Amino acid sequence: MDTRTLGPKGPAVSALGLGCMGMSEFYGPADDAESIATIHRALDLGITFLDTADMYGPYRNEELLARALIGHRHAVFLATKFGIVRSATDPNVRGVNGRPEYVKLSCEGSLRRLGTDHIDLYQVHGWDVATPLDETLRALDDLVRQGKVRYLGCSNWPARHLAKALATAAGRGWERFVSLQAYYALAGRELEHELLPLCREEGLGVLPWSPLAGGFLTGKFRRDGAKPADARRAGFDFPPVDERVFDAVDALGAVAKARGATIAQVALAWLLAQPAVTSVIIGAKTMAQLEDNLGAPAVRLTDDEVDSLSATTAQRQLYPQWMVERQNTGR
Repeated sequence: MDTRTLGPKGPAVSALGLGCMGMSEFYGPADDAESIATIHRALDLGITFLDTADMYGPYRNEELLARALIGHRHAVFLATKFGIVRSATDPNVRGVNGRPEYVKLSCEGSLRRLGTDHIDLYQVHGWDVATPLDETLRALDDLVRQGKVRYLGCSNWPARHLAKALATAAGRGWERFVSLQAYYALAGRELEHELLPLCREEGLGVLPWSPLAGGFLTGKFRRDGAKPADARRAGFDFPPVDERVFDAVDALGAVAKARGATIAQVALAWLLAQPAVTSVIIGAKTMAQLEDNLGAPAVRLTDDEVDSLSATTAQRQLYPQWMVERQNTGR
């Protein structure tokens, strides 16, 4: 498994990371024994980056990882997230909490559930519209200085807020974010408008979640609406996609056939070829899915193949991007 550097001076992590959300819920019933076996197999095959969050389960996913990592913690770059608060009566009702006291309590809870003395990458799971940014950042800086957290990241943040956070941390001498975890797939490329260029300019690693667009980029879904009964989207139709996803699947299928690969492997290979992407977070729930996904790094796409796939879901430039390009033509 190839490794890549997370951030400008960060650690080396595997090019594919294992997202563990589906091992506790969201994708339907899960078997803890199979989940733990899948995690162990991922480690055997070179994955060093594991990602979870306190709200997965909720809380049970971190506890699952603690059991799976007994005797393996030293070999893993362990990431978790905080901030999304789920209602005790309705798990679909959520808010984001970035208040300093909540940040610190959440970290203590995750450390306890994960059975570790430090978190390698601690990520703010969403944007809190009610808490001043500097209060959240100061609390996170405290956690790093206390040795409870090694690196900081955020997830699902708008570009303007991420830019402000980087500037605030730099101006006050606080620990800065080294990564952005965000939805990015051949079927979902909004990240390319502002966030991806920002991450490239500032040296942040990009950690795409749902790289197969919730299973759409596996070839199991058809234009006529046909889909497997056991597909995760049968009960968890997320993230949203538009009709162009079927054009993308057709193009992926053509490359996959020529390469002797699967559609999912080519979709992941396309992401691995994108600038700034550090580690693609696969959501394998079973051993079979894991084995298939782990074949992606071996699929080295040519520039022409990357371009042909990209053309199926090309993003229309938004203002002021098209004006900046127009004004700088030839430079």
